Amino acid sequence: MVAGMALLTLSNAVTKKLTVGYPPGEVVVLRAIFVFIPIAFLVWREGGLSALRINSFAGQTVRAGFLIISTFLMIVALGLLPLADVMAITFAGPLVITALAGPMLGETVGWRRWTAVCVGFAGILIMLKPDPAVFQLAALLPLCVAFSSSMRDLVTRRISVGESSTAILCFSTSAVLLSGLATLPFATVPVVSSDLPLFALAGCLQGAAHYALIEAFRHGEAAAVAPFKYTALLWATLFGALVFGDFPDIWIWTGAVPVVASGLYILRRESMLRRAARSA
Repeated sequence: MVAGMALLTLSNAVTKKLTVGYPPGEVVVLRAIFVFIPIAFLVWREGGLSALRINSFAGQTVRAGFLIISTFLMIVALGLLPLADVMAITFAGPLVITALAGPMLGETVGWRRWTAVCVGFAGILIMLKPDPAVFQLAALLPLCVAFSSSMRDLVTRRISVGESSTAILCFSTSAVLLSGLATLPFATVPVVSSDLPLFALAGCLQGAAHYALIEAFRHGEAAAVAPFKYTALLWATLFGALVFGDFPDIWIWTGAVPVVASGLYILRRESMLRRAARSA
């Protein structure tokens, strides 16, 4: 999850640069095309086209639908709001997953993990120093992204029992590509050749990130894994310092403490529960 969020944050940063000159549907299409590069590598590594076998067409379709919604809304949001604001609002996602993991997946989420997630979210608020300007009408877009992404992750957790991560990634990417192609007759601009490497980078990062996220939800309970999405803000801080020269202030460091502490607590709690289950 930590690695996936690092790749996804960098992909979103590249995508934000591309939204300046291209409509959302075209960004979706060009980025999705390059996602098939890591997919091709995964198919080769796993022994051929058998890695793409679909066992639950219904489950794959539902997941792809939520991914299409979150992809389009995220690209539009990135074009309208600062990257940090978008990330801050989408961090409501782990709270949604924690709330729905019980009724949808039958997972037990006790008050301790609920408390840890809330503490982590409070740390994010400290880091971002929320400005009233964030809460504008456009802010509803990343909020919807948070909900649709959470539903996507819960469906991923459910279908990953019988579907390979590569098959899930390929099916969903194909659906996103087709949805983007449907928008091209309405809004398209000529592609500048110098932007193609950026589309390639965004697509490859996106593919690798989603594969990592699928694997995370395959091997860990949704409510235990989801809070580690908070680390995306730490990755954004690192990228900002190294690439753009933006160094974190005291608010960032202060807020990072409860975020990291809550994630480590949830990991420790999950480990204790698993050991208790095995010993029983």
